[in-house]
Amino acid sequence: MFLIDAHLDIAMNALEWNRDYTQELAVIRDREKNMTDKPDRGKGVVSFPEMRKSNIGICVATQIARFVKPDSLIPGWNSQAQAWAQTQGQVAWYKAMEEAGELVQITDLQALHAHLNLWQQAASTENLPIGYILSLEGADSLLSLDHLHRAYAYGLRAVGPAHYGPGVYAYGTDASQPLSQKGKDLIREMEKLNIILDATHLCDLAFWDAMAIYNGPVWASHNLVRELVPHNRQFSDEMIKELLGRKAVIGMAFDAWMMIPGWIRGVTKPEESGLKIEHVANHIDHICQLAGNTLHVGIGSDLDGAYGKEQSPADLESIADLQTIPAILKARGYTQQDIENIMWRNWIRFLEDAWK
Repeated sequence: MFLIDAHLDIAMNALEWNRDYTQELAVIRDREKNMTDKPDRGKGVVSFPEMRKSNIGICVATQIARFVKPDSLIPGWNSQAQAWAQTQGQVAWYKAMEEAGELVQITDLQALHAHLNLWQQAASTENLPIGYILSLEGADSLLSLDHLHRAYAYGLRAVGPAHYGPGVYAYGTDASQPLSQKGKDLIREMEKLNIILDATHLCDLAFWDAMAIYNGPVWASHNLVRELVPHNRQFSDEMIKELLGRKAVIGMAFDAWMMIPGWIRGVTKPEESGLKIEHVANHIDHICQLAGNTLHVGIGSDLDGAYGKEQSPADLESIADLQTIPAILKARGYTQQDIENIMWRNWIRFLEDAWK
């Protein structure tokens, strides 16, 4: 089945992890097998060939570069200017992948429909370019509102104002503070440009502030359910209901600690935890029950979000295994139409409405 993955950090991995996504996954793992600088070395699950095997014809691909203050316990760049430069390097890599025929950027409805037709009519996906919609995860790298306009000009179509910790524009996961005036100004400028607001990672206070002032399209590219796994990174039922009322789509993430309670990052092992791909269906069920339909759930795997097999479901060898989801949902009573909604149609409908 055709699949849209609404959250992949592929440029971050290409530049900061020095991964060549054009290679087969086995080649990437072999090259990293003796490296120890990152916890997922030799355990990555994403490459362009694996994405094509999974029929992922479209993804939301990120720019990401966090600014941190000197006392920060989380990694990042020491100035916004450095963060901006890092995101510009990421854009340069995306453009190089376009020139190589690996990727093609999607910025409007005409390009979206043309690319969808290309993939659906092709006899083989082996050599097709993967469509990508450019998103910014954490807005710290934007030095000014003028930089937001510059980014829109090179194709940026979605922004998540926050990531982890305190941010320039919004506080995110494991932090808490209302939106600053700079954050409010950013979100209002995004609305003028019709840039999609990604609610993922916003702390609760910033989430509700953003909902109060933003009237444009809202999605959550990669988020799960707080009722099932209690943590501020997840959405409460009240937050989910707010998103449902805005016709949002919420992408299901596959970061292990978000999928089941009790996972300790860096300690828990997938095989020992019993975590399987099927656990994501519990989060899907919960949102669909709140909505009364299957129109607000998609896939936003985040499967290259600074982790690999060591922090993924035990039965996930590569991103291609996302294609086991249809059978899992069918066994739970979801119809073919429901499954297509979750795998790709909901994201298409969202974009058609946002970009009309």
